Amino acid sequence: MTDRWWAGLRRRVEAAGAGPGGGEVFGAFGHRWVVEEPLTLGELAELEAQTGVRLPEEYRDFLLHVGAGGAGPAYGLFPVRRVRGGWRWEGDGADLADLSRLAEPFPDRGPDPKLLDDLLAQCPEEECFDDIEDFDDAIEAWDERWDAVLFAPERTVGAIAICHLGCAQREWLILSGSHRGTVWSDCRADDVDLAPLLHDDGTPVRFDRWYTDWLEKAERTALSAP
Repeated sequence: MTDRWWAGLRRRVEAAGAGPGGGEVFGAFGHRWVVEEPLTLGELAELEAQTGVRLPEEYRDFLLHVGAGGAGPAYGLFPVRRVRGGWRWEGDGADLADLSRLAEPFPDRGPDPKLLDDLLAQCPEEECFDDIEDFDDAIEAWDERWDAVLFAPERTVGAIAICHLGCAQREWLILSGSHRGTVWSDCRADDVDLAPLLHDDGTPVRFDRWYTDWLEKAERTALSAP
């Protein structure tokens, strides 16, 4: 992508926020239609030097020509900020990303589906226990086994959480590996592994379309007459 792709986008976001239906767009009360100032080339270079990875081109251009985060899908695009001399992404769940492992390739495969199915089949059922404390102990032990598989640190290397959808559901941008530049859904809170967002034709959703598709839909609500 070039800066022409993003030309005028800040103005479009501001216009949507000022529209008669701006407050009706899902998540608007979270980001309040505010887009943070773009990064400078120097700041971007500093960020990439700290993380040890060159960000996907579409996302780099967004940071340089649109903003460091703010108004965007759901409750907004997690902003990247310099905090106490270091760079980090901020938002509900942004700290799930290991910033020291962003250069490692995001895994091509998640946990073995059969392993997940077997673990789910072993999930304790409350009606099988006479004592609620025994059930609590059993479900706590099962949760530890489940989380060790689905939430293993290796599952999200090479990626950053960029958006919170609510109810502990998030979306991730892949920075490294064969899926670089694509956006993935994270519904692990509902016992579902990460999965790529796909267009109707089955192709992966990349950052540029992820953002502009959201804006086009938001504009239809925000700019419509009440």
